[in-house]
Amino acid sequence: MRVGVFIVDDHYVVIEGIRSLLQNEEDIEWMGHATSAASCLAFLKQQQPDVILMDINLPDKNGINLCKEVKQLYPAVFILGLSTFNQQAIIRNMMENGASGYVLKNADKTELLEAIQVVMYGGTHLSLEAAEALKEQTSTMPIITRREKEVLLLIAEGLTNAEIAEQLFVSVPTVNTHRKSLLEKFEAKNTAMLISRAIRTGMV
Repeated sequence: MRVGVFIVDDHYVVIEGIRSLLQNEEDIEWMGHATSAASCLAFLKQQQPDVILMDINLPDKNGINLCKEVKQLYPAVFILGLSTFNQQAIIRNMMENGASGYVLKNADKTELLEAIQVVMYGGTHLSLEAAEALKEQTSTMPIITRREKEVLLLIAEGLTNAEIAEQLFVSVPTVNTHRKSLLEKFEAKNTAMLISRAIRTGMV
């Protein structure tokens, strides 16, 4: 059985590098690439690959959110996170949102083929660096509630407290409370610092 593979990455060097590694493999059907979340979703409306290699940083949406959306729309598609980052929070978020594995962009052909085969058979593949990162305990990642996470994502999109309140169907004072709580938990002095630290931990 040939495995249909698709890649979502906004760097052509990465796309070409991985394509050159995989396109001549007998068991791999190279189905193409997308350079943004929007073009990925447009492609998936037409046809679905077996496995998507998905970058974490995309120009229009982060790979974590795209991974979640793709798995909701096409649960049979397996997703491998693809990144230069091996931060625990990012890896954990990617896996929690439906990814079946996580490989770094410096992976060789052997690891890529192994990762694709493992996830196709329902397994989970983590690169050595990613697995080690997940083992490390971290005290720098704040514990936030689901509602605080929703508020955080809307703050990151640039919405005001009033706009967030309207979107979440809560009062402005409630949003103010969540915002203050987030600032305290991230030990941030202002919104810019809050977003910066949230991005660093992979929460945004």
